[in-house]
Amino acid sequence: MEVNFRPSEKVLWPLSILSGIVMCKMVYEITGVISKELFKGYNNLSKSVKTEWNNRGFSTFHAILVAAVSFYLLVLSDLFKEGASNVLIVDRKSILSDCLLGVSLGYFLADLGMILWCFPSLGGFEYVFHHGLSMYAMFLSLISGKAQFYILMVLFSEITTPFVNLRWYLDVYDQKGSKLYLYNGVTLFLGWLVARIILFIFFFTHMYLHFDQVRTIFPLGFYSVLSAPSLLAAMNAYWFWRISKGMVKTLSRKRHTQ
Repeated sequence: MEVNFRPSEKVLWPLSILSGIVMCKMVYEITGVISKELFKGYNNLSKSVKTEWNNRGFSTFHAILVAAVSFYLLVLSDLFKEGASNVLIVDRKSILSDCLLGVSLGYFLADLGMILWCFPSLGGFEYVFHHGLSMYAMFLSLISGKAQFYILMVLFSEITTPFVNLRWYLDVYDQKGSKLYLYNGVTLFLGWLVARIILFIFFFTHMYLHFDQVRTIFPLGFYSVLSAPSLLAAMNAYWFWRISKGMVKTLSRKRHTQ
């Protein structure tokens, strides 16, 4: 892989990664301040639970941000539209897409740092593997400018994260029997089905139909774009199975209590 970094990229990429890290720190602190005012039981939580509470605050913020920008780049803008450019889809990129990958890299670095520091309270080895794999794929795409279309599709799947976090918040507040917990569980199931199962089916279908373009990616990038999403898809399928089991259990418990 031969990469010639432009002067602007030498500034833009580190700055966007640093911005992602700073964003996480700011939202982490803001989440703690707001939670003290809005949630009476927050001050009574243990230190480790408060840490996870605030951590999920910035993971929710990151998920909404990257999902919104990814949707804009993939659907609303002309960047990746068929016929909009003579440039191959696997070679298309923009300043905004570069910034988004950099900010997201900063988030994953900050979150992985917290996971390792507090290990295993914020997540086990599967989270370390997920974050490591995600950072590898984004970094490779950022510095090479290749396959950003596919990376953005994977980033859009983060749209399910707010529902995962809300489920945790409700669990902490002992609200498993509430209607909100039930509705959120159903929304999480449907959202995961669309964003992490059906979208990945579209992902691999699109890659198959554009395989002549995918093959033009340098060897490491080519094998990475085939393997990394496949591993993430397998993890998504496993978590979907667990979500499905949880939803069935919740609906069964709700039906028996009526």
